Amino acid sequence: MSPPSILDRAFAPLQDALDLRASRQQLLAANIVNADTPGYKAVDMDFAKALQGAVSGQSPDLALKTDQAGQLQTAGSGQPGAGFVGYQQGNTESLNGNTVDMNREQSEFAKNSIQYESDLSFLTERIKTLNSAITG
Repeated sequence: MSPPSILDRAFAPLQDALDLRASRQQLLAANIVNADTPGYKAVDMDFAKALQGAVSGQSPDLALKTDQAGQLQTAGSGQPGAGFVGYQQGNTESLNGNTVDMNREQSEFAKNSIQYESDLSFLTERIKTLNSAITG
């Protein structure tokens, strides 16, 4: 395998951040959609740890553990940051067992959207700068 190019090294951390933000957005959206689902437990991603793992090339073991012969085995979910997803801590459980806090979810959804847009704008500016340097 050849070493990463200069462009790969320049854009990889930003691409990782965008991929992780998109994955987190899906998690938060799923929490909002399931706000009234009995027994649903709200999940979220530790974004800082996931980004650190992605940038360093390390990620936790995503292999599913099986305890019976007929269960399927897989290498992981394929979702960026999947190994850094866990149940939210500190949320109050409703009478039906649901732990979604709509105020928190909507706030985090909006915050993550803004951060995604910011990362995308930064990437766009970096591309413009490189294009300008190349074309003169």
